[in-house]
Amino acid sequence: MKRMAQTAFAFTLFITLAASLAVAQTTTPSPDQSSLGDYARKVHKDPAAKAKPKVYDNDNLPKDDKLSIVGEGPAAGGTNPTDAKDAAADKTADDEQAKKQSEWKSWQDKVSAQKNAIDLASRELDVLQKEYQLRAAAMYADVGNRLRNSTQWDKEDADYKQKIADKQKAVDDAKQKLDDMQEEARKAGVPAAMREP
Repeated sequence: MKRMAQTAFAFTLFITLAASLAVAQTTTPSPDQSSLGDYARKVHKDPAAKAKPKVYDNDNLPKDDKLSIVGEGPAAGGTNPTDAKDAAADKTADDEQAKKQSEWKSWQDKVSAQKNAIDLASRELDVLQKEYQLRAAAMYADVGNRLRNSTQWDKEDADYKQKIADKQKAVDDAKQKLDDMQEEARKAGVPAAMREP
């Protein structure tokens, strides 16, 4: 019974809210009230509306023109000598920056090539190790073959282990060379993003 009363109360509350929302939507604004859309149209069409003043920030500052000049302006017939000096300094700075960028790119290429060499040597080492594991599994799986060819297997086993050790040493040496190269690049001022591709 209590549950039925709660359900009836909830239903009555829902109907009341729905009816009040329907009434609120159908009411028309009084003549002295206007909608936001009417106001926007009025402002858009109104020629007397004030235009906003131009606001300058770092993104829209003029690059070719100056906003204000303190002191004397440039001579009417010639160029300002300080402008020529500034242009030469800018060109020199641009040349130095371009030279730095090319050096950094060269370091980045060297580091990338060394990383590729490490990846190749690591893959070769993995192949050798897997091949050795497969051969060892095949040899130890057949006891008769192991007894008949023990001398041959011992020789092959030693050869594979030596190849794996040599390849592991090559990988370790390549990694050390990469570390040394990255340290040299860091000392040369190459950014971290270009040292570690």
